[in-house]
Amino acid sequence: MKNCGRYACWVYPLGYTEELNKMKKKKATYKPFDAAAYLDNDAVIAEYLSAAAEDPNPEVFVAALGNVAKARGMAQIAKDAGLGRESLYKTLSAGAHPRFETINSVLHALGVKFAVVAERES
Repeated sequence: MKNCGRYACWVYPLGYTEELNKMKKKKATYKPFDAAAYLDNDAVIAEYLSAAAEDPNPEVFVAALGNVAKARGMAQIAKDAGLGRESLYKTLSAGAHPRFETINSVLHALGVKFAVVAERES
């Protein structure tokens, strides 16, 4: 210990306080969430796409479709849908407005389909 006036204080090893200051300044970094990592079976994928389809913003469904295609393998889905891989990426990118035929062919390649149900009973 070193004498610090009336109070005792610790003497830290050389460079220790600089390390403490660096640690205090570091901000936590987080890995971006990747939904594709959790889309590992047909039931989860169907529920995920159904929930996305209920959102009033159509871009949510297109993004969800992109996540599912990524989880299943973008190159294989593109091939099965009759599209190029780059074309599929572009079709499912943010801000894209894909045609119904394209969405339908991607859904078919994924092995899922649209189901229309009545919103309210008559």
